[in-house]
Parts: sequence; C-alpha cells; structure tokens
Amino acid sequence: METHTSKSENETVGDKVKQLRLRRGLTQDALAKKANIPYTTLTKIESNVITRPTIQTVAKIADGLGTSIDDIVR
Repeated sequence: METHTSKSENETVGDKVKQLRLRRGLTQDALAKKANIPYTTLTKIESNVITRPTIQTVAKIADGLGTSIDDIVR
C-alpha cells in the first residue's frame, strides 16, 4: 500500500506545504522569508506540531509558494 498520494485524505496542511516547497526547490528558510513568517512557524507546520495554522499564515505561505490557499488546504 502506498503511503503518500497527493490527494490523500489524511494529508495535513504541513505535508502539502512541504511537498509544494520541495517541488519549487525552496529551503524552509527561503520559504519563511518569502512568506514573511517566522522560520520556526514554518518548521512547526511542516512537522505537524501546528496542525491548524491560521488562514493568514496559510495565505502568506501560499503567496510565498506562488500558489493558492486552495492548493494547500484541499
């Protein structure tokens, strides 16, 4: 059984952010700077310490990734 599919129901916001970030060849530090959020916030989201980031934070991350909020939360 495959553990990681792009449309998995149990995929978290953090999983999506990490996937999109890696696809764009960005480091966590680079994305945090582009999104204008603290590096620690990004690492906590990606490691699922923060599982429900605020919509403002998701919007900043989406902007930093050049994608829509929808791509991250769906």
